Amino acid sequence: MTSDRITVERTVKAPADRIFALLSDAAKHSEFDGSGTVRGTRQASRPLSLGTRFGMSMHMGVGYRTSNEVVEFEQDRRIAWRTTGAKGLVGGRVWRYELEPTADGTRVAETWDISKDRQRFFLKRTTMPAAAKNGMRRTLDRIADTLEVGP
Repeated sequence: MTSDRITVERTVKAPADRIFALLSDAAKHSEFDGSGTVRGTRQASRPLSLGTRFGMSMHMGVGYRTSNEVVEFEQDRRIAWRTTGAKGLVGGRVWRYELEPTADGTRVAETWDISKDRQRFFLKRTTMPAAAKNGMRRTLDRIADTLEVGP
């Protein structure tokens, strides 16, 4: 991995507001997560907004928890959160979703941004980038399976 960012995109045959509603509800992330690591939120379902902090229960070999903060927010267009763990000692990667209406639905771009991650040097030299890219593809497929409207 030479860049600090990986982006995967696809067109989803659904309006941006429906996609954004799904993305901006942390309690629903486990429903469309393609990585298989998200187990659920530690809070009740509520819409996220800029500055919202939320915790997630995760599992990758062993269970762990993350703390997240919404760091970018533009209603129906963009949402991103920074993920850390171990009380902020690890992590710092940003998960970003950008939505752009198209004639066929909505172009959804998901980005894994490790430019400010404390473990960036090591992450770039592991299988994590490839795993993240594959998980993001599956995530976008699951979003489409969940929300796409008929022909």
